[in-house]
Amino acid sequence: MSIDARGSQVSLRREGAIAFVTLSNAGRLNAMTRAMWRTLRAVFDDVRGASGDAGLRCVVVRGEGGAFCAGGDISEYPSFRFEEPSLREFHENEVWAALQAMLDCPLPLVAQIEGACMGAGIEIASCCDIRLAGASARFGAPIAKLGFPMAPREAALVHGAIGDVLARDMLLAAGVHGAQRLYDAGFLLSVLPDNEVAAAAQDHATRIAALAPQTARLHKATFAALRAGAPSAHSLLATAYDYADSAEHREGIDAFLAKRKPNF
Repeated sequence: MSIDARGSQVSLRREGAIAFVTLSNAGRLNAMTRAMWRTLRAVFDDVRGASGDAGLRCVVVRGEGGAFCAGGDISEYPSFRFEEPSLREFHENEVWAALQAMLDCPLPLVAQIEGACMGAGIEIASCCDIRLAGASARFGAPIAKLGFPMAPREAALVHGAIGDVLARDMLLAAGVHGAQRLYDAGFLLSVLPDNEVAAAAQDHATRIAALAPQTARLHKATFAALRAGAPSAHSLLATAYDYADSAEHREGIDAFLAKRKPNF
């Protein structure tokens, strides 16, 4: 965890099999500072390192105080956005490095989305496997009002997660949409009353944590390969069935045949 001079932070807390990653920037709807991006990468590097511990099985990503993330902290922008090298450094070595660390996480990620989910927020949410949102949540990336585009790899990530129609409206027309529209587009698994989102995210994570962790890791590897394209997906075939003699595989089948709950 890192706390900057204003108190913004990204924190990691573990409760049993579930890790909670919380974005916090008080008074700014958890807008991401540069320090927060760097810490988000470090947090997910730590999570990835701990993923070999079979006891850690799922991650919930959330914001503090009723908001997910309202975008980037614009108060920092004049200090680096007007020079090409520093702008490139920000997007490629800070923002994308953090998003890639999330994408590389071998554990399932559940997004607990409340309130604002804008710009950086929708990028972070796009890295998650399962997204649950409150009915009042709002989604967009109205950076056209600020005079700059979404960086290419970030735009490709969001485009792949929310679909062509909404991506074009968000980026070309600064469109902001409600949770129901994002549910209809397939971005959200569920839209819930605002006061039920946190409990639903934890319940979903608990359900995931009770399942076979090796299976989750293998599915995550398949999804990552599919996202990268056909050659990467094809390369999985060489090791796709290495789990044949694994303890989890045997336990799952044995438990089903014995009509008992599996012990993963």
